[in-house]
Amino acid sequence: MDKPILHQIRVIEFASGIAGPAAGLQLSEAGAEVIRVETPAMSDDADSVLFSVLNRGKQRLALDLDTPAGRAALSGLLMGADVLLHDLTPAQAAAHGLDDASLAALNPRLVVSAIGGWPRRHPLVEAPPRETLVLARLGLLDEQPGHRPGPVFVRMPFAGWLASWFSAIGVMARLVARRRDGRGGAAHTSLAQAALAPMSMHWARAERPTPVFAKGLSKDTPIPLHQCADGAWVHVHYSPDKAPWMAEALAGMGPDAVAAENAKYPPSHVAPNFGANKAIMATRPACDWVRHFWEHDVAAQVAAPFGAIYASAQARANGYVVEVEDRARGRVLQPGPAYLTQPPPRVRGPLAGQEPAPLSGAPATPPVPAPPQAAETSMPPLAGMKVLDLGAYLAGPFATMLLADLGAEVIKVEPPAGDAMRRLERVFAGTQRGKLGVALKLGEAGAQEALGKLVRWADVVHHNIRLPAARKLGIDHAALSRIKPALVFCHISSYGPEGEQKDWPGFDQLMQAACGWEVECGGQGNPPMWLRFGVGDYLAALSSVFAVLLAHYRRIETGEGQMVASSLLGATLPTVAEAVMLPDGATTPIAHLDADQTGLSPEHRLYSCSDGWLAVAAFDAHEREALAGLAGASVREREAWFAAQPRERALAALRDAAVPAEPVLESQGAAFLDDPACAAAGLHARYRHAVYGELEQVGAYWDFGDLPLKLDRPPPALGEHSAQVWERLGLAPAQVDALERQGLTVLTTPFTGNP
Repeated sequence: MDKPILHQIRVIEFASGIAGPAAGLQLSEAGAEVIRVETPAMSDDADSVLFSVLNRGKQRLALDLDTPAGRAALSGLLMGADVLLHDLTPAQAAAHGLDDASLAALNPRLVVSAIGGWPRRHPLVEAPPRETLVLARLGLLDEQPGHRPGPVFVRMPFAGWLASWFSAIGVMARLVARRRDGRGGAAHTSLAQAALAPMSMHWARAERPTPVFAKGLSKDTPIPLHQCADGAWVHVHYSPDKAPWMAEALAGMGPDAVAAENAKYPPSHVAPNFGANKAIMATRPACDWVRHFWEHDVAAQVAAPFGAIYASAQARANGYVVEVEDRARGRVLQPGPAYLTQPPPRVRGPLAGQEPAPLSGAPATPPVPAPPQAAETSMPPLAGMKVLDLGAYLAGPFATMLLADLGAEVIKVEPPAGDAMRRLERVFAGTQRGKLGVALKLGEAGAQEALGKLVRWADVVHHNIRLPAARKLGIDHAALSRIKPALVFCHISSYGPEGEQKDWPGFDQLMQAACGWEVECGGQGNPPMWLRFGVGDYLAALSSVFAVLLAHYRRIETGEGQMVASSLLGATLPTVAEAVMLPDGATTPIAHLDADQTGLSPEHRLYSCSDGWLAVAAFDAHEREALAGLAGASVREREAWFAAQPRERALAALRDAAVPAEPVLESQGAAFLDDPACAAAGLHARYRHAVYGELEQVGAYWDFGDLPLKLDRPPPALGEHSAQVWERLGLAPAQVDALERQGLTVLTTPFTGNP
């Protein structure tokens, strides 16, 4: 059997919470040896379900870094390691001798991924990396509509999960670069950068916006979550009007009654008969509706209780649910790997041991190459990689955009009529920077030669088109690997490559519903609520990039291509790791959001002051005691204390008492783009767009220190680079003219054309 892809990589993990341990888990299940260093200062609940899932398969080592022996032991580990993951602020890292300069002197080949709350050049870089506080300061708690006015607590810790993938991807990109230049170095990210990823589709500004771009996506758009006759809720994506039951009911209501029901709600861009749909859905049980919709190719999902996804046959068929022996709970069901490579990721047993086992054989990495030329030292991590993006909508294109950010050359292919997402211009632009845009009508005989040239040019082909359609278009793995056997081919599906639902349509909203997050985000006793951050799409995009880089890393060594896969379901399911399914079928309990959507506990929630909201995240005993001493022991006392004073006064008192807190900022889209601190931290990207003029978007998701990112190319206009690419790939002018005449391509010049 082939050894796992990262079988000779040793990782030292020194982190708490979700992001660092989850990144370590991804590297571990790709084959790396991961040693988890624990110190007396760490406050993780080692008995919790989440801890048991995130740390399975790792070696455990207790060190006291306040002692010379502990520091010496850690230095010894790092001298023989390939990767360090930590969540220390720069000051904390320096105090432990773990700052970037000290680590580079200790082990020049060490890849270091620090996951802080904020980027290294941001004024808040020393703030504790606590997700709720980061979301509050960024203004994202105000971006989510709730069941009451004002900002709401976001129950799903999406930034931590996204940050774990950004960290794992950064490590892989740096390992690829290390094979090129022999050096390790930084691969840092932060909760703030991860949280901003979904805002790439919302927070943008243009010098010459079209009306559609300027409008964006309102957070007040009604979400098609409908309560059914049995009290359960169903999330339907796009209009269900053509499904026979719905069509018959609409016809039976008549146009006047339909219009009257629709008038009760704001217009929906996904469901023109939103109100009538809601009334009709209330006439049948939820499971009946979903079964009917699935039979007629309408994407829908019941908003399930948290943890119910473990019973899903589809999830089990793809290894997204796995059995693991838990020492405290017996043989339980946990989330499995979110992606597929060859060799596949492997699930190991529970957290083990106190001493790391020595690596067998030679050092983990290939021999150090000759020192790089001076010009090479500033190359982006993935410089030289060539990626063909055949995807649409969000998950596929965002993944290839990240590869472009990391330095890959990306050609995006879309139909001459344009990507379906172009109708939502700001969303589209948020997934397309860094690419050369080509229009080509796939599936036509006249386009085959052009497609073949694109495939032979590429190292990686990536898309999220449903596989039956992909086969008809000739862009499935079997077809393209015949053209180029060494190709890394990546496909993102909705429900995974195996099982009954492998070819079904699906969207982020449905994965949030299936995995229980819509129920939990609604708050106790409230209707379910969708997080408008598109979390499933972004998780799927990131997991696919990680799989691509694993396959690319292996291909550097073997020369062999392969197909890799990820899915919306597979990438969303790990986020339910707060709970596992016990041998008797019961699900372990989790903390629930309160009915007012303010938080999870008196120490971790939002409080309303006389002039605004504050977020508090008092996690350790000292912080909790300080909060009680300042604002009282009971929730009622605390609410009165906050309500009686202005936010800034309350915030100053909390900071004086060392209680972590941040203001819950509101309406921050423009303020973010105007903020010089965010600009200095690399959180902005600016370039000239062919249609919009000066375009401002969310910027860097990583900091690689001495290696730059590539954030200088705007999203392409439709067909903007077609002529350039066809000439580069060797198509004769007569061939290009024929493609254009037959409607198989679109040729435009800069500053013209469809956005």
